[in-house]
Amino acid sequence: MSSTSPRRKALAAAFPHTIPILTGFLFLGFTYGMYMHAAGFPFYYPMVMSLVIFAGSMEFVAVNLLLAPFQPLEVFLLTLMVNARHLFYGIAMLERYKGLGLKKLYLIFGMCDESFSINCTAQPPEGVDRGWFYCFVTLLDHCYWFLGATLGGVFGALLPVNTEGLDFVMTAMFVVIFLEQWKKDTRHFSALLGLGASAVCLALWGPDGFMLPAMLSILACLLLLRKPMEQEVAQP
Repeated sequence: MSSTSPRRKALAAAFPHTIPILTGFLFLGFTYGMYMHAAGFPFYYPMVMSLVIFAGSMEFVAVNLLLAPFQPLEVFLLTLMVNARHLFYGIAMLERYKGLGLKKLYLIFGMCDESFSINCTAQPPEGVDRGWFYCFVTLLDHCYWFLGATLGGVFGALLPVNTEGLDFVMTAMFVVIFLEQWKKDTRHFSALLGLGASAVCLALWGPDGFMLPAMLSILACLLLLRKPMEQEVAQP
């Protein structure tokens, strides 16, 4: 038996699970590459960033961060707020990723929303190596995003496409994410809290300086009100 057969079997088992991610990531990645081009970056910026960051929401945010004055504290807090959900993803995957050796390093790096949702629910078929199955799910999703971002950057540079207004894609993306979370959550207290704190900070500090105070205010309020919110969720 070939030494590569376990990896081939794992790849064949993982690929069908990632087909829905393929279409979504190619489109979103292409949009991200075009967005980077519209912001004035050469094609290799989205290519490299999609390869070494692999955090779609943060990559869109990073476009404006690269154009803004250097503010490391704000960048750190914004990144933490945008990707804080991955802390809970990691906790949920402790058992599944246990004992996978060096594969765990890449699985931690590549844990996006989509990879988590597949690896958290899918069961590798009998005879398929569990570690390689999880790795190929993550690697395929990573490749889809990299390919979409690279194509968007290349076509944005080569084709005479009018990209005016394309920078609104990031705003639209976060509005859609917010609406999806609103629909899933029957209690909208945290969402309204975030909107209220952001509006107050916007009025006090203006559009150029409200982001950091708003994030700190939301975090402080959620920490202070965590127990009442948990009790409310626990009620039938």
